[in-house]
Amino acid sequence: MSEELVRVEHQGPVGILTLARPARRNALSLAMIRALRQALLAASETRVVILAAEGPVFCSGHDLGEMSGLDEGGSREIFAECTLLMEMIQQIPQPVIAEVQGLATAAGCQLVASCDLAIAAGGAGFATPGVKIGLFCTTPMVALTRVIGRKRSMEMLLTGRLVGAQEAAEWGLVNRVVDAASLRAECLELAGQIAAASPYTVALGKRAFYAQVDLDQPAAYLAATETMTCNALAEDAREGISAFLGKRRPEWKGR
Repeated sequence: MSEELVRVEHQGPVGILTLARPARRNALSLAMIRALRQALLAASETRVVILAAEGPVFCSGHDLGEMSGLDEGGSREIFAECTLLMEMIQQIPQPVIAEVQGLATAAGCQLVASCDLAIAAGGAGFATPGVKIGLFCTTPMVALTRVIGRKRSMEMLLTGRLVGAQEAAEWGLVNRVVDAASLRAECLELAGQIAAASPYTVALGKRAFYAQVDLDQPAAYLAATETMTCNALAEDAREGISAFLGKRRPEWKGR
């Protein structure tokens, strides 16, 4: 494909994946979904991933022009591939930070909700407006409900109204709101803080977080105890404790 759908850059241990289809509002066409999944798979040498976008829109959701002519099989394929993308974001060992510079709607809002962390510019906005065109945002609902809860999700889903960046931060959809001019710097600062830790420990912790988050409390503690026991025996944990006690900088081995 001649069009570059996802641009990949590196700044030290941080990989930056940029949705590069601004003329189509960075819509999640099947090709865009696959390109983004491939870019995430190729990010194995990074410690943190920043997911950014070109243009005034972060991501407008599914490409309705592409979807309008699809039969049942084609529609099912797009939604299935998109689900794989959202799950991959939470399954890869690297934390993924959404750098939201503009509008994130429908599956674009789902994309933000699926990322581990999100920082938004003050002019960003979020919506699940499918109900207005007769296509309820059912798959975005899965990620959204798990991040902001039932009542707020239902309000967004049933009304399709635009939620501003500050309200999104208050609801927990994004971590914080910053000036547009400092958005990239803020994301890189956060990524740098994460990248300074043991990559083994970060990956273990991310996996454990998603494993326990929907369990009841006794099951969550059981899973967390098992993970923390394994973590405590790891080489990086022993090195980190030794470095702390010795008042020196740890030297991570990634294991």
